[in-house]
Amino acid sequence: MNWQLLPQFAITGLLNGGPIALTALGLVLIFKSSEVFNFAHGQMLLLGALTTWWLASPDGAGLPLWLAIVVALLFSMLLGLLIERLALRPMTGQPLLSIILMTLALSQALQGLAILIFGTTQRNFPVIFEVTNPYRLTVPFVTYNDNPIVVILRQNLVWSFVVAMAGVALLWFFFQYTRVGLAMRATADDHETAQAVGIRARQVFGLSWAIAGSIATASGILIATASGLDLSLPLVALAAFPAVLLGGLESVPGAVIGGLIIGLAQGLVALPNNQFLLGPELAQTIRNSAEIIPYLILLAVLMIRPDGLFGRKRIERI
Repeated sequence: MNWQLLPQFAITGLLNGGPIALTALGLVLIFKSSEVFNFAHGQMLLLGALTTWWLASPDGAGLPLWLAIVVALLFSMLLGLLIERLALRPMTGQPLLSIILMTLALSQALQGLAILIFGTTQRNFPVIFEVTNPYRLTVPFVTYNDNPIVVILRQNLVWSFVVAMAGVALLWFFFQYTRVGLAMRATADDHETAQAVGIRARQVFGLSWAIAGSIATASGILIATASGLDLSLPLVALAAFPAVLLGGLESVPGAVIGGLIIGLAQGLVALPNNQFLLGPELAQTIRNSAEIIPYLILLAVLMIRPDGLFGRKRIERI
């Protein structure tokens, strides 16, 4: 194995895990508040990124990039609120399978809407972070053939990670120290008790979907800055599903840690010449289908901890 490349691919993988962690956080927020696993989150991510592109494009609205991002975030909050009001609220009291199928149908509807409005052409997303002059990081205390190991990091990748982690920190502060955030936490823990003390659960559900919509758009913007913008963007959200289950369905820190673990694993799989660990055929097969790695990790962890790394164990009396 090219051991000198290990820090490069490991750190790059962790940086890619930042937007994945933010995406996973949006999924956890919906599940904690309404106990619904939103399979349309990837399409919300796509629609938010496409809206930002159109608002900032000279062929579209032509707004300044910062204003386009603000307007897109507000639009995505409105979209999340409408989804909760028009799609989720009528399903109250219905079987869980019906709600899951509804979110799957919603994902296809949003995908079709994106194709209808924006088409299928791949687009170059507006430059938010510097793409030239990468950072050079010398790994301390590690050498290869008596030479220091230097990691090359693209600026847009680094700053996307920083913004994603800043978003996570902002949401943590919101849930820990604001009245609205505390009301959302109380509703997530026990809907009936929260209503008994005067919290309006339905308003909390709507707010949760609105915030999740803005999180999806922010994640889509960060991912599009690094990998471009096309209809395959919702596939990135597929890596967030294992991250959520890995960390624990109701755990916000677990979603963040799960996203970073998934990003790290995908980075290590991309490491060239790793056939000495896996064998040449298996290494090449896994490298060509890196999207299965999150699910393999998830399977291994859930065999040991069915509730995820930070999930709560539920005990029921019979």
